[in-house]
Amino acid sequence: MKETDAVVLDNFFPTASDVIGRKGYSNHMTGFAAPVESLLVYATTSEKLFACAGTAIYNATAAGAVATAEVTGLTNSRWQHVNITTAGGSFMYAVNGVDKPLLYDGTNWTPIDNASTPAITGVTTTTLKDVTLFKNRLWFAQDNTLTAWYLPTDSVGGTASPLALSGVAKRGGEIVSIGTWTLDAGEGMDDHWVAITSEGEAIVYKGTDPSSATTWALVGVWNLGAPIGQRCLMKYAGDILLLCVDGIMPLSRALVNERIAANVGITDKIQSAMTAAAVNYASYFGWQMVHYPKGNMLILNVPTENDGDNPHQYVMNTTTGAWCRFTGLDAQCWAIFNDEPYFGGDTTVRRFWNTFSDNATNINGRALQAFSYFGRRGVLKHFKMARPVLSSAGRPAVRAGINVDFDTTALAGSVTFSPITTATWDVSVWDVALWGGDLTVIKDWQTMGRVGMAGAINMITSSQIELHWMASDFIYEPGGFVG
Repeated sequence: MKETDAVVLDNFFPTASDVIGRKGYSNHMTGFAAPVESLLVYATTSEKLFACAGTAIYNATAAGAVATAEVTGLTNSRWQHVNITTAGGSFMYAVNGVDKPLLYDGTNWTPIDNASTPAITGVTTTTLKDVTLFKNRLWFAQDNTLTAWYLPTDSVGGTASPLALSGVAKRGGEIVSIGTWTLDAGEGMDDHWVAITSEGEAIVYKGTDPSSATTWALVGVWNLGAPIGQRCLMKYAGDILLLCVDGIMPLSRALVNERIAANVGITDKIQSAMTAAAVNYASYFGWQMVHYPKGNMLILNVPTENDGDNPHQYVMNTTTGAWCRFTGLDAQCWAIFNDEPYFGGDTTVRRFWNTFSDNATNINGRALQAFSYFGRRGVLKHFKMARPVLSSAGRPAVRAGINVDFDTTALAGSVTFSPITTATWDVSVWDVALWGGDLTVIKDWQTMGRVGMAGAINMITSSQIELHWMASDFIYEPGGFVG
């Protein structure tokens, strides 16, 4: 591994210039009677956030305690949604494959069937489990089938027409998810329609009117890894990402290589961890990708709560491609609301990356830097001292050690940060109250006394303040070559 990489990087986020301690969350809405499994964003000039928990949907736009549900009597809280604007207004469609689809117009929720206003005819609406918008048409995936359904253009109702994929899906299965893929088709950028089956086939069409052979054509069918979870597709810049057992695959690269090239996925750098997570947790609900542009983050939620553990997240810096892991976030679903990340968990919706604590509790980090021979491979070294070079607005609790010769054992014990209450402007008394300061560089040498050929900083931290890790320094005495 490169010396600037890490074997372990928990609750640290790698930026282009340093590594920063993970920011935390604050409670946004509390008091749900069941876990929040879906967050829906109604996107207009003024966004609204809705939380799905148990058998109900709640308006979670404003912070505070949960209020009366806006929709009740549902079968589950695992909904997929999309926004569409027509001449009749701005709408949000939500489906879960069991209940009637819900159409929200900014004020009212309408369960959609063949007799509602508006209505969808031609298909049993309670079987529709996924929804997307493609070239001004709403498309739905039908549960346990290889059939997708589409409505007339610029419409939230009408007669649904089928697009049967059974004739092109050679491996069978069912449609898991559908989406829109933007790519350069040789004559400029164009949108393609994509369906992912349970057997890992990606079926791609291009065109505008599926009822006309002159304006609708099959681009191809590719064999990829089996998808993980219902939320396995995500629009990502000019591409679409597929979450599958092989990792996170950009379709622009995956369709060229299929499953031949091992390094196609953007999760290539964490492939061992990704493979282990897919093997252990692929059947659990809660897998989801979310792109947080302001933070340069791609977040992959990995549900593990069925094993008695909190979910964790693998997080990539979208600028550098570097990865880390977040722990301590009880997240079962994510959404970007007003350009900020929110997650739903056990009875709570939380806003993320807006504070330096987890709702006023410490954030604990662990890091094991990549091992280095320090330019002297095969030479035994006596590591005498080492220090992580940090900067912070205070004194975070930090303990560092050095691991040698690829031993990844964590530091024993723990550290605890005791926060100091600083002054509030226009409230506290000058020359009496304690005021927060600027970032200060912390360069504390720590005695090590380890012997080996390769060494790496091993560090644990605890804090509720801003923390940057900028460099690592070592003092060692070289010995002779080891045969």
